[in-house]
Amino acid sequence: MTNRIEIVQPDDWHLHLRDGDMLSSVVGASAQHFRRAIIMPNLVPPVVTQADAQNYASRIEAATKQAIDSNMLHADTRFTPLMTLYLTDESDATDIVSASKAGVIKAVKLYPAGATTNSASGVTDIDKVMPVLEAMAEHNIVLCMHGEITRSDVDIFDREKGFIDEVLAPLRERLPELRIVLEHVTTADGVEFVQSQASNTAATMTPHHLLLNRNNMLVGGIRPHYYCLPILKREEHRQVLLDAALSGDKRFFLGTDSAPHTANTKEAPCGCAGVFNAPNTMSTLAQLFDDADALSMLEGFTSRNGPNFYQLPINDSTMTLEKSEQPVSFPESIQVGAEKVVVFDPAQPLFWRVVEVA
Repeated sequence: MTNRIEIVQPDDWHLHLRDGDMLSSVVGASAQHFRRAIIMPNLVPPVVTQADAQNYASRIEAATKQAIDSNMLHADTRFTPLMTLYLTDESDATDIVSASKAGVIKAVKLYPAGATTNSASGVTDIDKVMPVLEAMAEHNIVLCMHGEITRSDVDIFDREKGFIDEVLAPLRERLPELRIVLEHVTTADGVEFVQSQASNTAATMTPHHLLLNRNNMLVGGIRPHYYCLPILKREEHRQVLLDAALSGDKRFFLGTDSAPHTANTKEAPCGCAGVFNAPNTMSTLAQLFDDADALSMLEGFTSRNGPNFYQLPINDSTMTLEKSEQPVSFPESIQVGAEKVVVFDPAQPLFWRVVEVA
């Protein structure tokens, strides 16, 4: 029985840090475990230009330093935000290419308009951004896609499949050279699409979609802190996702989609979508992989596949995780000003914990 493992320090390839007080409160939860993170640009207003990305990166770096100075993080903590730009119908291809060449951004994010939190400025028609996507393909810039269509006639549980059929598959045919990440994949349809493609198509997976199905959210009462977009799906889809994560296929890697909202905005008549899982992602994944007798596959999923896809070096730091006899406990929430953000409840005991990052 394995009770202690050492892996290359992981990265998070899909992270929401928000801004202001929320950024200051949550950045430490990611920085203590993850060396790098792809930062989502859906602020208000969104991060749409190179200058926006530079300014936001500076705020993240300042918040990280503040966490170190206040002893919330170890003095040796190294955390690099990898910035993205928010794609709109009016995005400037020249600015995007310039930002990429300057090393300011690592990707561009496509939100279908109205798909999720702060996505009102998103793309209304893929044809309107084709010149930008063509420039991205030419200059080897990654496109991260929130894979849902948002028409009112499409059931919320079918949005990902509809997006693949109507948007992603045709786009892949039009631009076979474009590097694409289907983010937070949630369905067998999404997994099978990625598996059918070449190595320049990949998908991120979240701990909550790997662990939970829609019954966890709806049976016995509505659990608003499991409400996320894309929404949790049937158990048959969850099992396909987990099999893909455990398979060693390099096209699948971790993107937590950790997305904090204060409890009062989650527990509301019209609650926000998002799960704050940064504090316990690695414990959750170690437990999942251990339960499947696949701990040897954890490092590839969390620490190697993502850098390989983004054409970045593997981290030179390590993480050590240890299994205990008693379940590991985590704070139920963190404080943000006068409000709190509830930490993801994995709905089962976790026996693995991070004991060292070095």
